[in-house]
Amino acid sequence: MTADQAGTTTDHAGKSRTWKDRLTRRRAGKDEAGKGRGDEPAGGETEQQEPAAEADPWTSFAPAPEPVPGRPGRAARATGRFLVHEWTLAVLASLALAVGMTWPTLRYPLYTLPQDYWDPSLQAWQMAWSGHALRTNPGQLFQSNTFFPEPWSFAFSDMLLGYAPAGLLGTGPDAAVLRYNIMFVLAHAMATFGAYVLARQWGAGRIGSAVAGVSYTYAPWLLAQAGHLHIVSNGGIPLALAMLARGHGWSLRHGYRPERRRVGWAYAGWAVAAWQLSLGFGIGLVFAYVLAVTLLVSAAVWFWQRRRRGRRPFGRRLFVADLVGGLLFAAVGALLAVPYFKVAELHPNAERTIGDIGVYSPPASGFFTAPAESRIWGGLHEGARATLPWHPEMTLLPGFVLYALAAGGLFFSVWRLRHRLWMLAGVLVTMVLAMGTRFFDGTFTYAPLFAHLPGFNGLRTPGRMMLWTTLLLALLAAGAVSAFAQRVRELSTERVPARPAPWLRAATLLPLLLVVVEGLNTTPHPVVPEQPAAMRTVDGPLLVLPSSQNQDQPVMLWSTSRFPQVVNGGSGFTPKQLDDVRRVTAAFPDQTSVDYLRTLGVRNVVVLRDQIVGTPWEVTVDAPVDQLGITRQQVGNAVVFRL
Repeated sequence: MTADQAGTTTDHAGKSRTWKDRLTRRRAGKDEAGKGRGDEPAGGETEQQEPAAEADPWTSFAPAPEPVPGRPGRAARATGRFLVHEWTLAVLASLALAVGMTWPTLRYPLYTLPQDYWDPSLQAWQMAWSGHALRTNPGQLFQSNTFFPEPWSFAFSDMLLGYAPAGLLGTGPDAAVLRYNIMFVLAHAMATFGAYVLARQWGAGRIGSAVAGVSYTYAPWLLAQAGHLHIVSNGGIPLALAMLARGHGWSLRHGYRPERRRVGWAYAGWAVAAWQLSLGFGIGLVFAYVLAVTLLVSAAVWFWQRRRRGRRPFGRRLFVADLVGGLLFAAVGALLAVPYFKVAELHPNAERTIGDIGVYSPPASGFFTAPAESRIWGGLHEGARATLPWHPEMTLLPGFVLYALAAGGLFFSVWRLRHRLWMLAGVLVTMVLAMGTRFFDGTFTYAPLFAHLPGFNGLRTPGRMMLWTTLLLALLAAGAVSAFAQRVRELSTERVPARPAPWLRAATLLPLLLVVVEGLNTTPHPVVPEQPAAMRTVDGPLLVLPSSQNQDQPVMLWSTSRFPQVVNGGSGFTPKQLDDVRRVTAAFPDQTSVDYLRTLGVRNVVVLRDQIVGTPWEVTVDAPVDQLGITRQQVGNAVVFRL
């Protein structure tokens, strides 16, 4: 046997062997020699072992085996992969951006509320009440402690029921305000993440999807809705659509890919959709109709493919998932609709008319007018806002940058032409619907929906249809920015080294920077009125004076300490009985008002001294009450009358 310079040997039979062959033979020989005595054949005869091969010096040059990581090492690697995953980074970026774009919401989260302290106080109470009811008596969820003695009072406005788990944490007004501010920031983060995920699932690039997420969440028109948490909480819409698309293996860019179907994602999508609906019908109703139409079209395609081509495009399991998920969504909607039907039956004055819709219907100029809260356009559009009858619901500018990017997306995009045209049609249709009765009196647009679609007559502000316009514009913009980023990558491959120039990198980030800047706000954050000491000690049922729509909403917040029954309440409409209470008690304390309140079951009346300046109560609060059979007591800055 001889060896050449390459480490190859030749045995006596003339066969060439490398050092790897010899190493394998030597290991095989050792394995044979290492067998136990129990392997010897019967009769005591043993096989003669071949002599061990000589040690090969070339084995020292063999690569060392890779070390097998232990359990801590594998856990560390998995954690590292999770932390740098695209979805993790998207969540963290959405949270960081939400904190910055809503600042100073979290600067003094125990004392201030965004926009004003009227509707936010109402919604802070809603979350607190739902948590309190779930913890104490879930069966009385819709029979809230406000608007005493009205039944079903929790359904007098959108309930934010999906946030009930947050209401389980903490008690009192301070906890309610803190909870509201946290959910306000998280709602913005979820909207950004949801729109980003939808654009990515549909086939957009990372930068394009980021543009979609930011422009959908921080469109200037939404700044006027900062005091309406049920409108700002819209992230479940794009997130549910993204999950459903992922579950069905479908994307706008690549079409239907059966190998990418995931039944679990379909179930998750329907669950998120049901949760979004539980936040309120203000935007949830239109979402329900969009899902219903999508489900009907998908079912029609499923049956058509089965009959004409003999195959099921989605598969039986996915069809069952859609059936079960759709039924779950419908069941949640039906259960939530029951109390609203009860309210409509008991309070005919709560029903909207087409005339009410006309009051809140914006003109076409509203699509180019920004609210006062816009840092960039607010001051410049002051004159345009003055021409709008009700500018908080009529300043519907989604952003001039978004308009420009979406227009560019009609001509240069990663989406197919027919998809771009469908999105453009959706933009135009939703804009027309957002105009309510301003578009040819709504005769062939909004009015038929108002008259024939269940629930549409409960929507007061058609301008909120702009949410769907913004989403479609954001997806058009994502297609344009993704195509631009893709072109930059193609140009970079032609360079040496193959990487984009710094100015090209900056150019891809410019659209994202512009939509962020246009979304900057000057939203006020007023201090919440301090809770009177009497609200912590006086038992209900009680009435707090003065009483009005705006003044009653902080009273609802103050009642979260012990949730006593209070006559006060603020919502989308004023019940006739509460209107009567406010009229009769204008001269309180007098015999008529005292007798009327006793008839209702009211035991105590709290008059707030710091709010009665210039009202009749400024004089009557200290009038003699002996002849009325009631007592008076000063508690802090309030006067408590015990009936």
